[in-house]
Amino acid sequence: MAEITVELIKTLRDKLGAGMMDCKAALVETGGDLEAAEALLRKKGVAAADKKAGRAANEGVVAVRILEEGRTGILVEVSCETDFVARNEKFREIVEAILDHIATGPAVETIEELHQQPFSSDPSRTLETFIKEKVGQLGENMGLARFVIYDVESAGIIGSYIHPGDRIGVMVELAYTKPDTAASPNVAVFLKDLSMHIAASQPLCIRRDQVPADKVEAEKDIYRDQIKGKPENIAEKILEGKLGKFYSTYCLLEQPFVKDDSMTIQNLLDNLSKATGDEIRIVRFHRYGVGELASA
Repeated sequence: MAEITVELIKTLRDKLGAGMMDCKAALVETGGDLEAAEALLRKKGVAAADKKAGRAANEGVVAVRILEEGRTGILVEVSCETDFVARNEKFREIVEAILDHIATGPAVETIEELHQQPFSSDPSRTLETFIKEKVGQLGENMGLARFVIYDVESAGIIGSYIHPGDRIGVMVELAYTKPDTAASPNVAVFLKDLSMHIAASQPLCIRRDQVPADKVEAEKDIYRDQIKGKPENIAEKILEGKLGKFYSTYCLLEQPFVKDDSMTIQNLLDNLSKATGDEIRIVRFHRYGVGELASA
């Protein structure tokens, strides 16, 4: 049996992030074999994760990574059980490791595919195994709740915003036609303002034609009930007014700008196009709020 020194325990702890007593116990159980102790701790971590898998994880953080000078973006929500752990430095390191993995690996569309990828910093295990091991170390359930990757295929740029507290995050993509448009300070200001607006106003889509037809019809049914008995010509005008209010609430381009409600986002976009001499479009956006999936 090899001598179990403080240095050996520290080596194992630095490698896995496990507690000193857990590392010592693993080394004692494996006769001081560092590799065997590491494997043992990883197995225990995965077993602990499986036991905690059914526990609610409604806390966490939203994080973003913008790469390739704004041409690639990654937005993630990583969940845990308590706000205490969400603010823990070790948890934040795990979030960064997940972002590192997504940034360096092949693009996928589902969490299941992502989980099965060899982990970027240690291909001997999968991303799923890495996360499960960290569950054992943190002492509570955690996981990757959702993610989205943007890759700009033509002329365009990605912007983002994380609200203080890291519980709300936004990623948005603009498209333009002139190569030098992205360098304009007006674009940077617009992207920041737009991302903050989306975080606060929670639009469902960009334009009216993107609202699902069944949702529009459901709203119309509600409004028709509200205006029963009114003359047809008046009722039609009231219906159109209520629908206009509905669209201005949920469609990004029609929303009043949160910093100046005399302007809509469409007005801001038009002003930006004039200032840059380019035709600029909002291509897509995602807004994540911690716990939204659990409460949906």
